[in-house]
Amino acid sequence: MSGTGRHPTLLELSRGHVPEGAGLSFAPYWWEAAPRPNLDAVALPEVADVVIIGSGFTGLSAALTLMRNGRVPLVLEREVPGFGASTRNGGQIGSGNQKFRVRHLIALRGEEKARAMLREGVAMLDYIAELVEREAIACDFVRCGRFRGAIRPAHYEAMARDMEDLRAFAGVESYMVPRAEQQQEIGSDLFHGGSVLPGDASLHPGRYHAGLMARITAAGGSVIGGAGVTGIRAEPGGFSLATARGQVRCRAVIVATNGYTDGMLPELGRRIVPVGSGLIATGDIPSALFDALMPRGRVYGNTNRVFSYFRAAPGARRIVWGGRVGRLASARAPAAYAHLARDLLQTFPALSEVPVTHGWDGLIGYTYDEVPHLGRTRAGVHYALGYCGTGVSRATYFGHKVAMQLLEAPEGQTAFDDLAFPAFPVHPVAKRAVSVFETWYRLRDTYNF
Repeated sequence: MSGTGRHPTLLELSRGHVPEGAGLSFAPYWWEAAPRPNLDAVALPEVADVVIIGSGFTGLSAALTLMRNGRVPLVLEREVPGFGASTRNGGQIGSGNQKFRVRHLIALRGEEKARAMLREGVAMLDYIAELVEREAIACDFVRCGRFRGAIRPAHYEAMARDMEDLRAFAGVESYMVPRAEQQQEIGSDLFHGGSVLPGDASLHPGRYHAGLMARITAAGGSVIGGAGVTGIRAEPGGFSLATARGQVRCRAVIVATNGYTDGMLPELGRRIVPVGSGLIATGDIPSALFDALMPRGRVYGNTNRVFSYFRAAPGARRIVWGGRVGRLASARAPAAYAHLARDLLQTFPALSEVPVTHGWDGLIGYTYDEVPHLGRTRAGVHYALGYCGTGVSRATYFGHKVAMQLLEAPEGQTAFDDLAFPAFPVHPVAKRAVSVFETWYRLRDTYNF
């Protein structure tokens, strides 16, 4: 924790005036129940079967699938295992919800392809539920449902039409909650009603990641931290990888780096733009107040362009609140999280004196067409990445699917296989423009234009 005394209150943090001695822990809240393992001492082999680059949900899901099918994967991580977004996210899991409204997706992809992509979105949630049960991973997985609040009356009407389309094209059940009844879902007057997707789910991302790690290591797999890959070279019979801890040769490679994809493989690097996402966790909230704010215990979101997502922490009367990261200050300074505190208080004004204990950020991997991609590069490197902020179920599912594709199994087929994977036209400019677009969208959210 920065500082030596108490934590700042939400009101103090929202104003950017944190008293001397008050501070936050800048480690993710999820790490308290699932500390990051230190596996740096594990020796790097000279030869491996399959090397998976990235130890997040994609990489671990791929590794588990390979091991359950007789292959021996080696997972390499630049930092400590699970350092990236897989243990930094909000732990929300959607059912069939894409980045687009259904009608817009149809306009972009055609009705047949849109229907297939939407139905596969439902399959992603079902897959993670089945995996957690099959592997007996204790991670607080629950089908809690999702409430999404309409910031403006027009948003409510648009959402109602989209929910009808989602039911028609993907079979996803939902219902609308008018403003007069929304107190049954959320103790806030901010919204003009909202939608409920009762099949949506949540989990503890730290414990889920730790559970995947445990299954892999118990089966004899290896996950090595401090072994960032700096180069991949195709050679007869496989690949040679340069890492921070030496060379390793292998038969096949899977890149599973999402928002942490860099110049290691330029063909993929220019197709991903990292976008920051920040989160805060409150301290304990009095029981009666907490129950009034979140009476159904769902996961939550809103319809702003720069949207917020929030939920209760599993087994605690605390709120984990997320949104785009503030970059006017260091991520290890309380001021970087002031906008999140303001957004939270706008929704729940009664929490002004509740402390904020944690503030952290992570990187989301965005693609130019805002859909995830998996496949093979021209050199034969497999990849799965680009989840655009909906990565808990997508990453798990795509990790499984890319592993099945590596095995050349028919079960590896997806609705995303034949999608072109466009590069950003001017990638360096796109990376620098993220904060500019965020500011523009916040202005549009505030002034409704």
